[in-house]
Amino acid sequence: MTMVIPFISLYIDSMGNYSDAYVQTWSGLTFGVTFVTAFIFSPIWGRIGDKYGRRYILIISAVGVGLSVFLMGFATTVWQLFLLRLFMGVVTGFIPMSQAFISTQTPKETAGKVLGTLQTGNITGSLMGPMLGGVLADTFGYSSTFKWISLTIFISALLVMLGIKEVKVKLSDDAKDYQSYSSKEVIIHILRSPILLVVLLLSTLVQVAHFSIQPILSLFVEEIHGPVNIAFFAGLAFSAAGLGNLLMSRSWGKLGDQFGHIKILIILLFVAGIVYLPGVFVTNIWQLVILRFLLGVSIGGIIPVRMAYIRTAAPLSMQGEVIGYNTSLRFLGNVIGPALGGLLAALFGFSTVFFVTSLLLIISGFLMLVTWYKFEYAPQHKHGKSISTRSTHSH
Repeated sequence: MTMVIPFISLYIDSMGNYSDAYVQTWSGLTFGVTFVTAFIFSPIWGRIGDKYGRRYILIISAVGVGLSVFLMGFATTVWQLFLLRLFMGVVTGFIPMSQAFISTQTPKETAGKVLGTLQTGNITGSLMGPMLGGVLADTFGYSSTFKWISLTIFISALLVMLGIKEVKVKLSDDAKDYQSYSSKEVIIHILRSPILLVVLLLSTLVQVAHFSIQPILSLFVEEIHGPVNIAFFAGLAFSAAGLGNLLMSRSWGKLGDQFGHIKILIILLFVAGIVYLPGVFVTNIWQLVILRFLLGVSIGGIIPVRMAYIRTAAPLSMQGEVIGYNTSLRFLGNVIGPALGGLLAALFGFSTVFFVTSLLLIISGFLMLVTWYKFEYAPQHKHGKSISTRSTHSH
């Protein structure tokens, strides 16, 4: 999926004699429209998956995405590419659906570790994708590359079809886990669980923070390093975060299983916020690479820990829909983040983006901390005290 990211703008440029402004505008629109339709359709697919089984949705999603990418290889106008990316957003649900699928086949106690492993696979793909895509595009041309990429997506549909059985696992004795819920009941459940609600809202804030720097990172690299081998060094800065992510995802998930997912989430939000701040003072490429690596280490745990918490906070039979809302809110962040980063950089310079992003993550940490203290920590301790006073009186 990420193989096409490096050359979408170049592909649009090759379709006609367009001005730079036209290419940049349409690259942004073509790239972003997928997230807009995915934002609308994620909860719908989640709900269908809860009702009829997630394996079928994984197959539909892979075939749909494969088909749209294959047809992109034949696009001759910007409009055709735009409409295909729009359709792709409708069926883009493979990753969140696989999270829901794995989550419902995993006991609560190990959910963090297992979802951390899934996140490792996800990150490995997004690290290798842009590099492979760039090499293929240089070797075979843009349109052939789309066709090669679609082949790999069709293979994943085949792997799900032949290699996966959806087992009705008895993971709990709680009747709530197996009754069916209407969309209204799912939303009421989320609104009545303040911690779950904040965890979902953080999906948007974390994505805004993570994506605010994405569109301007290569320009920032050029500013601090100069134009020599710009693509390589920008790639290095991108990949450093992915590498940190890759090394720590599973471990953070495991720690969440051990000490409580929300506690680890609060720590990670504060650490990510603190790591982002020195970006304001970066003067050379290696400082940036080290900071991006540390950012990857801290942000790497946020997704699996959040997903594992959803696994414990929502009944099994509504997991898909709740994860669908989580995905929608993430996609919303994917749309807002780059726009905000670009705007801040244009108005106030690159260092502002680091400062605002850092602030956003620290505010998220405080929001999570206050919610957790008020709705989980304080009631438990109050309850614990009342039990101990009762037992003292009885003696």
